[in-house]
Amino acid sequence: MQVFSFDTRPRRNPALGMVVLQVDERIEADARRLLPPAVDLMVSRVPSGLDVTPATLARMEGELPRAAALLPGSVDFDVIGYGCTSGAAQIGPARVADQVRAGARCAHVTDPVSALTAACGALGLRRLALLSPYVETVSDRLRQVLSDQGIDTPVFGSFAEAEEARVARITPASVVTAARTLAGTGAVDGIFLSCTNLDTLPAIPALEREIGLPVLSSNLVLAWHMLRLAGAGSPQLECALARPAGQGAII
Repeated sequence: MQVFSFDTRPRRNPALGMVVLQVDERIEADARRLLPPAVDLMVSRVPSGLDVTPATLARMEGELPRAAALLPGSVDFDVIGYGCTSGAAQIGPARVADQVRAGARCAHVTDPVSALTAACGALGLRRLALLSPYVETVSDRLRQVLSDQGIDTPVFGSFAEAEEARVARITPASVVTAARTLAGTGAVDGIFLSCTNLDTLPAIPALEREIGLPVLSSNLVLAWHMLRLAGAGSPQLECALARPAGQGAII
């Protein structure tokens, strides 16, 4: 056997980690679409229930350190994102951050609830129409957490689905139809399409052109916030979150 010498190089790209639900089929594809090539994205999975209930969401809290520890231990991450909107609401963003840091080294931790709060602050949004795929007991917790952050959701609609496998099959056309109805039922200044497992990105441009309001989704705001925290903002995503209403998302 011949042994060769080799050179090493320092890490240059921002290192982003993501802890994704075991049952999520959507967030990784969306993240790779939304994040620029000049970041290194590494993903781990956390055990999660087949159905989404307050109990199954709460159980993820104890699994988060082990899931985060499955990310490469040699990497000091700039940001780790926890990819579950309802889970972050149920567990609490501060507790999510503590549990992720118990398993991995990182400068920042975020989640879709924290990311939405930051995005609403950046856009000056205070009243959202909320579309959720989940049953009311799950969505009520999210609405309360947002209210505590000064974000009201006076208009709310749901697909009332508990099974994650079925959530992943909801079509973007169904999202557009539901969101269009919600937008016409109350005085709101934006729409939030909740759930990282919901196929929302294809729906956003048409919705914004039609209703003339900013349309945010879990995966859109999470990608934006991770990049912002890493100091590696994407012009593409910054445009998607700072466009004049009605001009369409650039994603």
